[in-house]
Amino acid sequence: MKSKLSMLFLLGACATFSFAQNRTEKTDYEFSFVNSKDKGGVTAVHPADTFSEEKGWGYDFGTSWDQKKGTAPFYFSVNVPDGNYKVTVTLGSKRRAGATVVRAENRRLFLQNTVTGKGKSETFTFVVNKRSPEYVLDGKPGKVALKPRENEYKNWDRKLTFEFNGEAPCVQSLKIERDTTALTVFLCGNSTVVDQASDPYASWGQLVTCWLGDGIAISNHGESGLTARTFIGGHRLDKVLSMLKPGDYVVCEFGHNDEKEHRPGDGAWYHYTYQLKIFVDMVRKAGGNIIFCTPTARRNFEDNGKIRNTHGEFPAAMKAVAERENVPLIDLTAEVTKMYEAFGEENSKKTLVHYPKAMFNSEKDLADNTHFNPFGAWEISKMMVMGWKNLGLPMVQYLRPGWTDFDAAAPDAPEALVWPWSGDVNTTKPDGN
Repeated sequence: MKSKLSMLFLLGACATFSFAQNRTEKTDYEFSFVNSKDKGGVTAVHPADTFSEEKGWGYDFGTSWDQKKGTAPFYFSVNVPDGNYKVTVTLGSKRRAGATVVRAENRRLFLQNTVTGKGKSETFTFVVNKRSPEYVLDGKPGKVALKPRENEYKNWDRKLTFEFNGEAPCVQSLKIERDTTALTVFLCGNSTVVDQASDPYASWGQLVTCWLGDGIAISNHGESGLTARTFIGGHRLDKVLSMLKPGDYVVCEFGHNDEKEHRPGDGAWYHYTYQLKIFVDMVRKAGGNIIFCTPTARRNFEDNGKIRNTHGEFPAAMKAVAERENVPLIDLTAEVTKMYEAFGEENSKKTLVHYPKAMFNSEKDLADNTHFNPFGAWEISKMMVMGWKNLGLPMVQYLRPGWTDFDAAAPDAPEALVWPWSGDVNTTKPDGN
């Protein structure tokens, strides 16, 4: 199924730009997973309703679900144009107790483990951003220069895909409505920001969504291995600008890979700061607001139990541009360092992709001191929210009622996050380090 869907995507990518922009005009849907017949504009979903391009919706990636017989995890996809979508989902079952985790697109977490008793239900609303590689900026069409692996991502296709996972997922209804007014926060960065496509990797950009309710969307344009220069050169900033509304925000975190560029003029104080200035100027010209984040620290301990600075002068260079250009800045380098040191050298491994080879049937033990597992990404997403809060930014008015303030020097226990594996596993280390 996955290979067929990939072929369909590639064929679509070869079509003319005008066709790509005009296809799939329907934006609003309402589905019931418990009704046997369509009623009042609500479409009844049956176990045999597999996704097809002709129908434009259905169970996807070889999964299905029958509320009468079982509670297996499943994917459900709907074809929609680019944009933000207000999603209203009702979880629960008259037949059984439920425990449901809701993710969308590339494993973006929207609802943490939601427990519902037999005969009980809960309704939640949030906003999901959907995008494709094509764009129009200043009247000119263009296309993001995707890496080959991105053609397999759920982030860049025509579909808005939902993943209902957990110990006992129970879903009653799903409503999708185009939202043209939501505040959008665009994320620009590398492998520490991107919506990682496969377990056991994760990044803060795909978990920060779980703290936010209705009225705000996260649009994550990060990709593994990118620098500020290659992000701009691949037309990713152009794509962001084509979607940005005046008043929206753009969060920029680079450094890990910029440190390894060695062409003439490269380095923290010339080339890197020059690229950051491009972000500032272009975002502000489009009416947006820019935020800088220093790069997440690597887990690299000194003998005295302190984290070694592996980023050289790059965090300082970003801070200098932020001060000069009056850009709000969140010091993730410092915050992640606090977290590692609070956990200590051994326990800090629990925030990163450190797993025995038998766990994921890999050729060797996984020992990655740069890239995070879901728990580590979850902790950093809290640092991001606290950064917004400390800066007095408007994103915090959209926090869910369950939010509690976070101190990186007093991190959570790893068991605090319930993260069922998606079944899509890839132990290949992401590009960049």
